[in-house]
Parts: sequence; structure tokens; C-alpha cells
Amino acid sequence: MLLLADNGPAMRFTACLTLTLACAGAQGPPPVVFEERPGVLLANDKVELTILTQGGSLASLVLREDAGKLNPMWNPARMAREAGQKPGGGGALGHFVCVDGFGPVSPEEQAAGMPGHGEAHRQPWEIRQFAREGRVQTLTFSARLPLVQETFTRTLRLVDGEQVIYVESTLENLLGFDRPVCWAEHATIGSPFLEPGKTVVDMPAARAKTRAHPARPGKLARRLASFQDFTWPMAPGVDGRLIDLRAAPENPSSIDHTTCLMDPARELAFVTALHLDKRLLLGYVFRREEYPWLQSWENYPPNLRMARGLEFSSQPFDVPRREAIQLNSLFGAPVYRWLAAKSKIGSRFLLFYARVPEGVRKIDDVRIEGGQLIIEDRAAGKRITLPASLGLT
Repeated sequence: MLLLADNGPAMRFTACLTLTLACAGAQGPPPVVFEERPGVLLANDKVELTILTQGGSLASLVLREDAGKLNPMWNPARMAREAGQKPGGGGALGHFVCVDGFGPVSPEEQAAGMPGHGEAHRQPWEIRQFAREGRVQTLTFSARLPLVQETFTRTLRLVDGEQVIYVESTLENLLGFDRPVCWAEHATIGSPFLEPGKTVVDMPAARAKTRAHPARPGKLARRLASFQDFTWPMAPGVDGRLIDLRAAPENPSSIDHTTCLMDPARELAFVTALHLDKRLLLGYVFRREEYPWLQSWENYPPNLRMARGLEFSSQPFDVPRREAIQLNSLFGAPVYRWLAAKSKIGSRFLLFYARVPEGVRKIDDVRIEGGQLIIEDRAAGKRITLPASLGLT
């Protein structure tokens, strides 16, 4: 991460942001540049989160006490640079929101200018508020989605002494009719945090299914059978054997996609990614009613420029809007949300990043009790507690 020090668009962004906040009499979040893209820093004594102002990606999350400053988020720009290639200028990084739309678009939508994964991750995000009240920092962004005629607003909160970021979002319908909405949080981890055989993913899945894929091979092989039900984490392979999906394979050279329905008995679901050697744990807790599905996009090329999606969403797979609506439901669960005329819907989730004790190998439960985030590895008899004073419900 670099502080702004050039005369290009990022510097102009900084000057504009500084002037805007100064005119409003406000102390703004520190502006930064991440992979030549402008952003702001939300930080306390425990963590530093970099948020890009074009598209709102949560691009970097690091622990203040971590000397290596290992960022678990997917960073294809860094991977390309390290491979001697020119990084792409417009692709998404880390955790970005897909709304309204998740996946490719129809030919008609494409002709109308609609991008894949919705408009929000392509639009400029305007800072609406930055404030501190006691120990709590609050940062609010807003983005206009012109093609779907919606307004997306996202507020992030960070409390001094905590390793938890609280995220609250609203989507407003500016038109006078009800509509089905596709919404996903495209949280994505990447190398070097994502390491073959050493980074494991856990979640409270009830039912699961592999994505349908063509029989013809692509650039990377498929490990998993096409469109088959399974019980997480043991998925059917193309050769008939069961494959444990918790960890990236020891010898990566594949691409697959699965979906998991979160346990209907839970009000709050979770997904975690744990680096077993470095003992670093990234996790999300979200409302199961708002995000019933967890998609795992597993992109494991042999050059180790790997990515894995921890995509909690309103639908089981990232498909065109028409296909999602025609599916209607899967495993008895909805695959889209309704946004009424001239109304708003919202969501809340939190993410956390922490170092865990020696011996933690699997996350069996994450829950919020009494202002604390409780994380358990029952087989190891380990419990981690993190302050989470703002809760989620």
C-alpha cells in the first residue's frame, strides 16, 4: 500500500476528496493508492482495511501486529505484476459487491450496456459520511446504478480495539414497480494466503451441488462431476471418487464451482478461511435469510495464481437474471430477493481477521454472544473470542 505521491488521477482524487471534506468541515478517512487505484483507509489499533472508491472493493485487510502484513484478499493485479505481466486496469479486487445482478448478462442487457455482476462494482462510490463517535468510526458510501435505476448505500463501522468490521447496506428502487433482485457479496481470497493444502474453508452447509459444466475440457481441468448433489465438504469427482473441498489441492491444476445452502436452522451463517501454518483466520458472519447460499469458485492454476470465492449470495450460481428468476428455487430455498416499488431492502454482515492459537485446524462454529464473536474448533477443544460490541441481529 502506498500513500499518494503522484500527479495522476489518484492524486486528483485525493485533492478532490480533501477539498470536499474540508468544505464540509469534516475529517475524512486517509486517502491511499492500492494497485494504482484510489481508495481510503479504515483503520484502528488492530486492523487496516483498504476500500477502493471506484466500485467499493474491500481490497486489503491486514493485522497491525502482523510483520508480514499478509492480505488474504484476492489481488490479480499483484499476481500479474509478479509474473512480469501488465496488470489489468479495471478488474475487481478482493471482496466486491454484485448488485443488481450476479453473473453474465443476456444479449439484450449486454447491448444496453449492462456489465456482468451488476453495476455497483463498476460505479464511483461517493463518500457520504465519515464520523467518529466515542470508539466507533463510521464510513458511508453511496453509488447510483443508472441502468437499473437503483441507489446502493454501504456503511462500514470499526470499533477501537476490535478486529471486526461491520457492514450494513441498502438498495433503493427508484422506479414505481416491484422487481426481483440478484445480490451477492463476491468475497474472494487469493495467493499467497490461499496456499495448496494449507488454507482450509469451513461453513455450516445443509445441502450442496456442483455446477453444471460442459464435457469438453477448458484451459483448466474439472475435478468435480457436473451438476451433482453432495454433502459438504465431500464432493463427487469426475472419476467417481469423493474429493474434500475444504483445502486447495496439493498439486493445483483445476477449476470448479459449487454451491452450498446454509443451514436453515441458523439465523446467522458463517464462512471462514484458515491458513493452518500461519494461523491466520478470515471470516464472515451474515444473515442466512438475506444470503441463503454460499458459492465456492475454485480457480487453481498450476502457476499458483489461485483464487477462491467465499461468495454469500441470494442465488446458488452466478447466472443471468432471467435464468435465476426462471429457476425460482433450489432445495426449497429462494434464489432471488424482491425489491418493492419506491422501496428499500437491506443486508448486514461482518468480517473479521485474527490470529488463532496453535492447534486450531477446523472451524465448527462462529456465533455472536454477549458482545463477543465466539469461534470454536470442537475437536481440538479450542475457543477463540473476539470483541464484537455492535453485534449483527
